[in-house]
Amino acid sequence: MQFFDRIRETESLRQIQQLSLQHAQFTVLTGRRRIGKTSLVFHAYQEPFLYFFVSKKAESELCEAYQKEMADMLGIPMLGRVTRFADIFEYLMQLAKQRPITLFIDEFQEFLKVNPSVYSDMQKSWDLNKEQAHINLIVGGSVQSMIHKIFEDKKEPLYNRHTTMMKLNRFTPSVLKEILSAHHPDYTPDDLLALYSFTGGVAKYVELLMDKGAVTRQQMIETIVQPDSVFLAEGKNLLIEEFGKDYGIYFSILSAIATGHSQRSQIEDILGKEIGGYLTMLEDTYGIIRKHKPMFATTNSNVRYRLDDNFLTFWFRFIFKYNYMLEIDAFEALREIIERDYETFSGKMLERYFKDLLIESKQFTQIDNWWSRNGEDEIDIIAINELTKQASFYEVKRNEHELDMLLLEQRKDTFLVATRQLKKYAISIIGLSLNDM
Repeated sequence: MQFFDRIRETESLRQIQQLSLQHAQFTVLTGRRRIGKTSLVFHAYQEPFLYFFVSKKAESELCEAYQKEMADMLGIPMLGRVTRFADIFEYLMQLAKQRPITLFIDEFQEFLKVNPSVYSDMQKSWDLNKEQAHINLIVGGSVQSMIHKIFEDKKEPLYNRHTTMMKLNRFTPSVLKEILSAHHPDYTPDDLLALYSFTGGVAKYVELLMDKGAVTRQQMIETIVQPDSVFLAEGKNLLIEEFGKDYGIYFSILSAIATGHSQRSQIEDILGKEIGGYLTMLEDTYGIIRKHKPMFATTNSNVRYRLDDNFLTFWFRFIFKYNYMLEIDAFEALREIIERDYETFSGKMLERYFKDLLIESKQFTQIDNWWSRNGEDEIDIIAINELTKQASFYEVKRNEHELDMLLLEQRKDTFLVATRQLKKYAISIIGLSLNDM
């Protein structure tokens, strides 16, 4: 698949490289696994640069590979038997005083397993040499909790050493449209919704589907659910290293949320135990779920939890839940279940799609949804512009014939009475369906 989007991020990386010619730059590139961090760096820097991948090997083996990379890309002669990364990094910092160097260290958090002292060694070398070194250092990794700990925990040696923290986000709806249109000009709205629902705009997942020619909803399901599919183990591979030995309880919580149990009491009833600490970790440390309150709510008495990653929502809703089918190779049965439940699942995803589309439009200052205390009244999306004093209330349905604008009007009136926040606003009500994608 050709390279799409990332115009702003590409330009930022190139500007940072130019800045490094005057002052050393240390960029931390964050973003969930498969989001396209490595591809972005290779796209941004066309000229040769050093790429160090931190794999689970002995430090001496990594040093040997890094020396070979230095010889191949920059013509730097082998240094002999070097067994400590600290020596290689110190050498590059000294060399960068004489010539500009761009160094990208991928899976940077893996040094914790290779040799944790690498970070303190790097801190010392960086602090002593950064004023004279013309180095453009970029580090990234897929275990986000570890990356944030390394650079944002005051107890860590590399705390606050970075000059830029760049987060790579998922593709927006408009970019997904562009990609699908390039591969399947006659796509249907449901094909676009399927691509959004299954991948969440994560670059690698989109690439895997497009490269296999899976451009329709049915083709996507067929590609995802087959014996050699990388999608089947992806949720497990993505999260086990994040969660460690407690992954079982975390998986159970995420499975409950993905299947529609959004309140803490509901999840605790399913698991049969207190989960407050686990919910806090999932939200604050891992950033996988978010706590949602009705718009303008001032207390936490009516909270719902949501798994914001579309792919993980799909994975826990179908792959994890029905894993026992995969264990007996019942792939066709699982495909039938996904097709059977797709309309309900994608209906919720359609709400997310339009919310993302409204966010992308940058026409509003606040976008959220609302539900009454008893849960009987709910408004799918409320979008507010505090500058123009306008507010739009949206109902979202897959089928436009199911839109009930009279009911939306009634719920809007209930909201206005309950919150009293939009007294002087111009109000509009809007119905959205697949036809509006």
